[in-house]
Amino acid sequence: MPQRPRVLLVADECNPEWPSLPIVGYKYALEIGKLADVTVATHVRNRENIEKDGPSVPVVYIDNEWIASPMYRLARLIRGGEEVGWSTSMIFNYLPYLAFERGVWKHFRDDLKAGRFDIVHRITPMSPTLPSWLAHKVRQPFVIGPLNGNLDWPRAFAAEQAREKEGLRKLRNFYKYLPYARSTYDDAAAVLCAFPHTRADLPRVEDARIVSFPEIGFDPAIFHANGAAPAGSRGDGRLDFLYAGRLVPYKLPELPIRAFAASEALRRHHFHIVGDGPERARMEALIAEHGLQDCITMHGRKSQGEVAEMMRQSDAFVFPSIRELGAGVVIEAMACGCQVIVANYGAPGDLADHGRGARVEMGSFDRMVEGFRLEMEACAEVPGNMAVTAARAKSYADGFFPWAKKGEKTIDVYCALLDGRPLDGLGY
Repeated sequence: MPQRPRVLLVADECNPEWPSLPIVGYKYALEIGKLADVTVATHVRNRENIEKDGPSVPVVYIDNEWIASPMYRLARLIRGGEEVGWSTSMIFNYLPYLAFERGVWKHFRDDLKAGRFDIVHRITPMSPTLPSWLAHKVRQPFVIGPLNGNLDWPRAFAAEQAREKEGLRKLRNFYKYLPYARSTYDDAAAVLCAFPHTRADLPRVEDARIVSFPEIGFDPAIFHANGAAPAGSRGDGRLDFLYAGRLVPYKLPELPIRAFAASEALRRHHFHIVGDGPERARMEALIAEHGLQDCITMHGRKSQGEVAEMMRQSDAFVFPSIRELGAGVVIEAMACGCQVIVANYGAPGDLADHGRGARVEMGSFDRMVEGFRLEMEACAEVPGNMAVTAARAKSYADGFFPWAKKGEKTIDVYCALLDGRPLDGLGY
């Protein structure tokens, strides 16, 4: 095996200035590039922001705008914007994504056939519903992931599903019958799989080729607890609760507001809401209706650095999302020393397991309001308990989720494949 593996990273979504998946793909690619000889193949739409950032690895831009642009516009029209209708977006991205990978093959075909790369790794998109055209073409070990998906809508939240325009969600499993869906997972040498809900979606892949590998990570230079007092002792007896994220239906950002409205005890503390989105007007109306202006503040959008500082100043991070695939913001809050209070479903529930946070069981909306109310009141009644839980969570975040750690674990997977060693024990 070469000392530094030569890796072709396929990353359609890879952008240092676009939130969520694009910036995750970009940071992940750069970390791998510190330990391997990497070339990144990405979409031409990312060129301006990547070149402005000055990447530390070679980047090749693939132009498939002849199909990507009209399909994007059509999907955006049907979705009514970009905030909701995720399933619709995935459906309309199927053909453009295959065209993107065919463009990658056309550009790198001679290098791949000549063996100038040791590994081909598709890092984005991360949805298992978008198959790879390259998987059956390349001779090199093909790695795909981290993949994350297959988290069903809880039945009790049909109204939120309707507001998210997720009616096409019922068609999701048809992706398994689309061209290249089977060959993608039959031909992959390693499948990086984020959480158990995604592993359940990949029955064709035996355990020997699965590596447990959440896609989320954080930058310790931004998200850290340095200088912050322990959770539960950061104020003058008044706790600061924080929500940070998009204000969209599936994240239930109005739920903690209703918990405050139902609790005289919580009204003596403060709830900070960071973010923007289509639910904002509903939330502002709810705050006004219950006279919560003195104990709830909506801050709007904030930069990463500003969010991190607010996390260091807050005692607890409240995140009631009921369909959260990755929950990178939960890890960021843990790294900043917050007690986390989350819905016990999907990624947040997994991350907060083993005493790393408070988990509210799924149920009806009203039952979850009650559950979050009780957990927040428990923090207020015995604030000293928060420091122990938060310290356990911080140790977990620091031990596994800094971007540098994720780069190292990825190289371990490459080395095992190139050495012919089993992948057992390489995951999280």
